[in-house]
Amino acid sequence: METPIIPDSKKIFFMSELNELGFSAYMVRNMVAHGQLIKLNKSTYENANYDGEESDYIYAYAYVPDGIICLLSAAVIYGLSTYRPDDIDVAVTQKRNVSTLPDWPTIKLWYFEDTRLEMGVTDMEICNQKMKIYDIEKTVVDIVYYRNKLGIEETKEVLTNYLKRPDRDINKLCRYAERLRCKEIIDTYLEVLL
Repeated sequence: METPIIPDSKKIFFMSELNELGFSAYMVRNMVAHGQLIKLNKSTYENANYDGEESDYIYAYAYVPDGIICLLSAAVIYGLSTYRPDDIDVAVTQKRNVSTLPDWPTIKLWYFEDTRLEMGVTDMEICNQKMKIYDIEKTVVDIVYYRNKLGIEETKEVLTNYLKRPDRDINKLCRYAERLRCKEIIDTYLEVLL
């Protein structure tokens, strides 16, 4: 029987993925002991031989695979903000209990109600891993909604940069704002900035 090989192009593996590749629990423990894999938590491993692009966002996926990159972290990915938050912002359902998070990078969990959580989710590939992130309009609406927690200057920068984009969709932005109870605030910002 041929020994399975871990692809160097993938950084994070869940135990279920390793099993699908043909690795037993014994083989995985042995690979951890020999430094080929780094155990992150009960079911997630980092490939020590990963040979690809690096990003802190991949750890958000590793520790909270059902989470969604949101707020200022998403704004940075979209080029809407020059502010680099210390934390990676990740949205999760209010019912979610995340027991293990890394010391670094720090992950800040935002507990969204179902309507806010499910709206505007899209996929993006980071480090050869498909991850969930809010689309650009949903990101802007969430930042405006949480402006008092995130900072007024950061909010203004995100909105200003969004409005400069040729691919902006003001109608979509306003639809999200209406459904997420911040249409009046968005309208006020738009009146000032447009």
